[in-house]
Amino acid sequence: MSKIFDSHCHPQMAQYNKDREEVIRRALEKGVFMICVGTDLETSRQAIELAQKHEGVWATVGLHPNDNLNEKFEPEKYRELLQQERVVAFGEIGLDYYRTEKPEDQKFQKERFIQQLELAKELKKPLILHCRDGKSGSTGPAYRDMIEILSRGYVINGGVMHSFTGTTEEARQFLDLGLYLGFNGIITFARQYDNIVREVPLERILLETDAPYLTPEPHRGKRNEPAYVIEVAKKIAELKNEPFEKVVEQTTKNCRKLFGLL
Repeated sequence: MSKIFDSHCHPQMAQYNKDREEVIRRALEKGVFMICVGTDLETSRQAIELAQKHEGVWATVGLHPNDNLNEKFEPEKYRELLQQERVVAFGEIGLDYYRTEKPEDQKFQKERFIQQLELAKELKKPLILHCRDGKSGSTGPAYRDMIEILSRGYVINGGVMHSFTGTTEEARQFLDLGLYLGFNGIITFARQYDNIVREVPLERILLETDAPYLTPEPHRGKRNEPAYVIEVAKKIAELKNEPFEKVVEQTTKNCRKLFGLL
């Protein structure tokens, strides 16, 4: 099998404190490269440390929308990290109205998101975007608000909608903005995304795990890890009726192109 990319994982998180090096080694031995995604200053620093230690691992720097809702965005601290070696994107950043339900907190999220987008634009970094709507269903104001904000001209260096769970129409709007869509273990056990996966061009798809979360079949019930991204590729190949190797080759090409790893 050719190299395969897990475009979104968190091996720096506490769930791996007992066996982090083994988890990374297992993935690399299976030909799985990974993008280690930061969610605040500390996890971003840890991601950079892992990327600078391991060939086949790269880092991103970001402030997750649900993290530290009272914390103002400090661009200088993030600018410093974003310019370090092996940092390939700004993220994950975005909007999350599922765990953040108060209107004033959502307003703060939007303001902080725009500040982050301004810095990404300045530094010409691709975006890793997190978007999750309210508990009433998969569609709602978070996706609508994100599309409206991004439409102001912030997608100039590309990006990916991580863990996409929106509608076919929202998928089209994000594709029209020049973004990739990231799919993970959710598609191995939730059938409502089958048609979206079939309709999104393979040239615009990234594979991901979101490890340690969202473990795919047949490993559900266990902690997720980057090596399991192979199961996501298998499911996309099945849904699209394409050879597994073609899915791996194209999504790897997509990941390299987005993050400048050509």
